[in-house]
Amino acid sequence: MTDAITLLGTKGGPAIRPGSSMPTAILVQMAGQTVLVDAGLGCTSALARAGVTLTDLDAVLITHLHSDHYLELGPLLHTAWTAGLKTPLPIHAPEGLNTYWQGFLASMAFDIETRIADEGRPDLASLAPIHVLDETTTLRMGDLTVTALRNHHPPIEDSFALKLTGAGKTVVLSGDTAPLPEMVDFAKGADLLVHEAMLIPGVQKIVDRMGYKDDRLLKHILRSHTPAEEAAKIARKAGVKALALNHLIPADDPGITAKDWLHATEPHYSGAIHVGQDGMKIPL
Repeated sequence: MTDAITLLGTKGGPAIRPGSSMPTAILVQMAGQTVLVDAGLGCTSALARAGVTLTDLDAVLITHLHSDHYLELGPLLHTAWTAGLKTPLPIHAPEGLNTYWQGFLASMAFDIETRIADEGRPDLASLAPIHVLDETTTLRMGDLTVTALRNHHPPIEDSFALKLTGAGKTVVLSGDTAPLPEMVDFAKGADLLVHEAMLIPGVQKIVDRMGYKDDRLLKHILRSHTPAEEAAKIARKAGVKALALNHLIPADDPGITAKDWLHATEPHYSGAIHVGQDGMKIPL
């Protein structure tokens, strides 16, 4: 297995439309481990397209409890179970995910109970142990180590960036966050920083299209996310070897192309820049 990061879903926000990219999911293949970070809509089929057998996942990490980061976790686990999952797949997520998981199990109780009785499958509930993820977390999975940094994504307080280190490589995933000065030290010298990014001129068009009567959505986006220029400045200050723009806002405006993202970032960072696309594999 070649060490790589695959951006399975690169769209910021939960809505999809014809021709749009899909919400957040990142495949991490490092130091012999296969880890899914976030489980937005479409992540299960995206894993299959990336050549990953669902039963080969070593862990799932959820950065925060906005739907575009965990909506498909239940279906992913159920599908892995029907594909032959027999050993526990650890889930690491902020406090509160268990409510979702118990609700999913309840909603699928008839199917789950029928398959256990009729097909001899193991108990699904026991195959997804949930562990709380916060800024004190240090996970060791074989030769891969994961640490967390609380980022700034109001109104959600339990929202985290992740640093993954193993086999001589370091990758930092910003999660959803406004510009965060602490990210510079957290990502210092990383081989790859995957950072969320928005183009502010395109944000108003998103809000106008939604047709809301007040400006709460606009205020949320602007206060809770990072302009592409600022993501590039963080990458430069941290001295990372490469920057990947992810969780793009907007992601489905045909008038915005990769050139626009590069125009916003190249003046502030001279390293390699990857403008995220669904399925983009970045070797380490």
